[in-house]
Amino acid sequence: MPRRWAGVAVRGDLRVIYLGGLGRSGSTLLERLLGELPGACAAGEVVHMWQRGIVENERCGCGREFRSCSFWSQVGMAAFGGWENVQVDRFAALRASVDRTRFIPLLAGPLPARMRRSLEKYTDYYVRVYRAIAEVSGRPAVIDSSKHASLAFCLSRRPEVDLRVIHLVRDSRAVAYSWTTTVARPDASAESYMTTYRPLRAAGQWNTQNGALQLLGRRGTPVLRVRYEDLVGSVEQTMLTLGQFAGLPSGDGGLAFLGSDGDSRCAVLHEAHTASGNPMRFSSGTVTIRGDERWRTAMPYSDRRTVTAMTLPLLSHYGYVGRAA
Repeated sequence: MPRRWAGVAVRGDLRVIYLGGLGRSGSTLLERLLGELPGACAAGEVVHMWQRGIVENERCGCGREFRSCSFWSQVGMAAFGGWENVQVDRFAALRASVDRTRFIPLLAGPLPARMRRSLEKYTDYYVRVYRAIAEVSGRPAVIDSSKHASLAFCLSRRPEVDLRVIHLVRDSRAVAYSWTTTVARPDASAESYMTTYRPLRAAGQWNTQNGALQLLGRRGTPVLRVRYEDLVGSVEQTMLTLGQFAGLPSGDGGLAFLGSDGDSRCAVLHEAHTASGNPMRFSSGTVTIRGDERWRTAMPYSDRRTVTAMTLPLLSHYGYVGRAA
């Protein structure tokens, strides 16, 4: 189980619950569960909203196209006077100058003046959107499941952002296997699929993203690590711990959306206005919570051996060594 957080110092007035880690680790499930807590608004992967939402007009979690969704239309109006006023090309150029994994060593220390100015302009976009989401939703805590460690480093430099990072980890072999599978993306009108990686690349990304988030915690940003396996195996206790860390009331009926479906745990999920993410973001109603362990029988032994060897130090650190493999 994740450790309990004794307390989080509030830095700014804009609370952002940032889900960090590598994709295919269960972040969409975690986001949807956190979004059911009082005072929380699940926004999806905001890092992808600028291109997939504003430019490509992909579907919101509510099922409507981004520009046809009343929630996101109100957010765009509150943040920028309308999405048409966002210079997406300018945003993309700023992102390329500061928000990249290779810049994390720089972001962890004193920044050159030019990069500091670009970082402030870049994160201004996020601060305006987060404030607008909180205003339109009427919920003070915004959940961003963007996952990228580099963006978390960028946001950690904004004094008005009360940034709390939930570092979600999953067994590297399960993650690597998931990245090899083909998953349809129902977000767009044209047929499309989620990105796939070979196991070797997935293992490298797993090391990089998880290691970077540990560095972020050592720099003073509140970071709480939770394992996917603990989330699905003991969902109530995990959600109580995460609610405490996030400053979201999860006691006194706050977890009433959790229940049982036969021998499995389940959650009753409401419609969510998520900008991007795993196809599960379109689910509502009663959703069964169970771990995905297909990798144990479906993953080729050679791939499993390679991923285990590449990720062994962190696998051990996170308590996966010694589990049945």
